Amino acid sequence: MQTTIAIIEDNRDFLRRYAAMVDAAPDMRLVGTAANGRDGLAMLERSRADVYLIDLGLPDINGVDLIRQAVRRHPDCDAVVISVFGDDAHILSSIEAGATGYLLKDSTPADMLDGIRTLRDGGAPVSPVIARKILQRMQGRAPGASRTRTDPQAQGLLTDREVEMLRTLAKGLTFIEIGELHEISPHTVARHVKNIYKKLAVHSRGEAVYEATALGLL
Repeated sequence: MQTTIAIIEDNRDFLRRYAAMVDAAPDMRLVGTAANGRDGLAMLERSRADVYLIDLGLPDINGVDLIRQAVRRHPDCDAVVISVFGDDAHILSSIEAGATGYLLKDSTPADMLDGIRTLRDGGAPVSPVIARKILQRMQGRAPGASRTRTDPQAQGLLTDREVEMLRTLAKGLTFIEIGELHEISPHTVARHVKNIYKKLAVHSRGEAVYEATALGLL
């Protein structure tokens, strides 16, 4: 079954590149494109996609608002940021709006396609530099500043294996790389990650790193 993709991107060159990337993937199907926020909103209203690739730097509407609208209108969809912005403010606002992935525009087409496939397998594609920024931000907090709950590992909420998965997720490794490191298949990694997300009540890699750090797991 093909994964349906919609793209909201104002840079024509990037838009053509992403559209061609999706068209060339046998397991994906492009169902719509929009070159600005207004057209993006109209596309959200008239059609549904499994994955929305959304640029943050749109000329008329904040991309974070589009992420929020996409998740509200289509709760079962995935919204993935494609952006040149890698600062803390953009990262955190996107995650809070409901983004389940964050890819920088310097990612290769192969990395982007792998990210989308990872997403549909239950993971959350995040460029390694983004994962590191999230982790560094959380590590910069005062000790115990946000640890308002008991460490879930102490309660047996997370298994030792899941804590290992969390630590490798925080390093920005792909599911394939994590699988090779732990000598398990990428699908097994995806199952572990799904369980982690469920137990921590989060929906993305960034949220998992954020929450795990706040709880003292990382």
